[in-house]
Amino acid sequence: MARLEDAGKESIVLIDGVCHLCQWIVAFIIPRDPEGRFRFAPLQSDIGRYLLKRGGLNAEQLDTVVLIEQGRYYSHSAAALRILRRLPFPWPAAYALIAVPRPLRDHLYSFVARNRYRWFGRDDRCLMPTPDIKRRFL
Repeated sequence: MARLEDAGKESIVLIDGVCHLCQWIVAFIIPRDPEGRFRFAPLQSDIGRYLLKRGGLNAEQLDTVVLIEQGRYYSHSAAALRILRRLPFPWPAAYALIAVPRPLRDHLYSFVARNRYRWFGRDDRCLMPTPDIKRRFL
């Protein structure tokens, strides 16, 4: 787990590594995060499962993005909105949706999560990052 300690103050985003929507999310974040504040790991990976367990989350739960910031764990809509908040303009404006009651936000989030494979597709194995972004993965 040496690379985990390298993460330092960076935020860690755990994604479903076989989901095309989740892979798109990583591809969306990386060019908007030139300072490399976000690091990534598939939920299915050893380090992903370790981090989930460390945060008291079910390591079998693969239907949400998980954001780890300063030792705090966020999932579902809270994770998505907190990620957008840390990207450059205009994305932080979306954080205003945090005012929507969490059950409503998470209901919409869960609807997309339940249908993501059907709508966006999936792979048989986890995303293999290209060499230029591999350093961003734990």
